[in-house]
Amino acid sequence: MRKPAKIINVRPAGPDHQVVTVAGEVAGYRRKPCGGCPWLVQNAGAFPAEAFRHSASTAYDMARNVFSCHESGIKPAHTCAGFLLRGAGHNMAVRIGYITGRYKDDVAGADAALHDSYRAMAVANGVAHDDPVLAPCR
Repeated sequence: MRKPAKIINVRPAGPDHQVVTVAGEVAGYRRKPCGGCPWLVQNAGAFPAEAFRHSASTAYDMARNVFSCHESGIKPAHTCAGFLLRGAGHNMAVRIGYITGRYKDDVAGADAALHDSYRAMAVANGVAHDDPVLAPCR
């Protein structure tokens, strides 16, 4: 049985943005990047740099937290397709999700112009390339 999502942290990331951390299992995952996906190169600059600083830990080696789709919201939260395509290779929660069948190999959009990595996406959105928060990103 899935644990219900519970908000455990809300961090402001600019005057009109925030990063919400939710505990509990995500409801599902997006099968393709949404139109406003921050992983799409064309959307660089749509979100403040602080949002990418807050979410950088999703790209750390053996991370247990995932980058969720901002368009799905938190009830229910869904894992971002762009993240699954480009930023989740070293994420422990995602690796376990593939092993247990939570995620399948049905995410499309690899041919879209996506940032190559979390670090590339964060830098394109104003995070300094030498910001310490990006050092552990894979």
